[in-house]
Amino acid sequence: MNARLRRNGFAWLLLLPSLLFLLLFTFYPIALTLRLSLFQADLSTPEPVFTGLDNYRTMFQDEVFRKVMGNNVLFALGTVPLGIALALLMAVFANKALHGRGFMRSAFFYPTLIPMIAVANIWLFIYTPEYGLMSRLLSWFGVNDINWLGTPGLVMWAMILMIIWKEAGFFMIFYLAGLQNISKELYEAAHVDGVGRFTVFRKITFPLLMPTTLFVSIVALTNAYKLVDHLMIMTRGGPNNASNLLLYYIYETAFSYWDQGMASALTVVMIAVLLLIAAVQFFGLDRRIHYN
Repeated sequence: MNARLRRNGFAWLLLLPSLLFLLLFTFYPIALTLRLSLFQADLSTPEPVFTGLDNYRTMFQDEVFRKVMGNNVLFALGTVPLGIALALLMAVFANKALHGRGFMRSAFFYPTLIPMIAVANIWLFIYTPEYGLMSRLLSWFGVNDINWLGTPGLVMWAMILMIIWKEAGFFMIFYLAGLQNISKELYEAAHVDGVGRFTVFRKITFPLLMPTTLFVSIVALTNAYKLVDHLMIMTRGGPNNASNLLLYYIYETAFSYWDQGMASALTVVMIAVLLLIAAVQFFGLDRRIHYN
């Protein structure tokens, strides 16, 4: 019994620094944010005034909030499946024994190394009407000049394309690691039996990559709700909130309109959405995954 207590006590002592950082920089700020969301704390109130759930009622009645949430759902649906599919295709291609394989892996991964601010400036030039790269390419096919970032129906798809280009190489690294952990004996047995490539991918490769897919999907969904840098450079949520996302809306509410109470309520909603997504993935998809 004493040996067990010493062993457990030593383990808790090793965990103590991490637990302290987690408490101070994660749980304590979340608790303060949850508390502040129940107060009116804006420029009209020198001292926060307790209002209960008024911030939440006002939030869900706000058309801009509903539009921002719809934008974020569209952004997630556009970036996550397409980004994961592209990353998987790149990993399968880069994993083959080809000449220049190292160069291909570096080329696929390179966009990940570029800071988001730099990426936003690069794609801002690509999307610029008249002399941008996209306009020049489309002019070769006789397509009239398109204002990608100034058209409400196109701006979100322009953002989705940019984020897929930025993140696919990062997800590819995880799929490469997963592919290299699959036993080659499985592929040799399938080749001896005359199984086609598509069937091998569907029956062997993809099921054995499901743990990687779960991890990558969680990271991709989290990124879809926390990306904000590109909006500061490219659109600032416009035109008419067509590209506005939840985190940028929180930033505007907190630091442009200086409504700390509403910004806290919006932050609580974002945390709840991310927790719900993680719970569905872990407790739903995790049961259908093969780990061996």
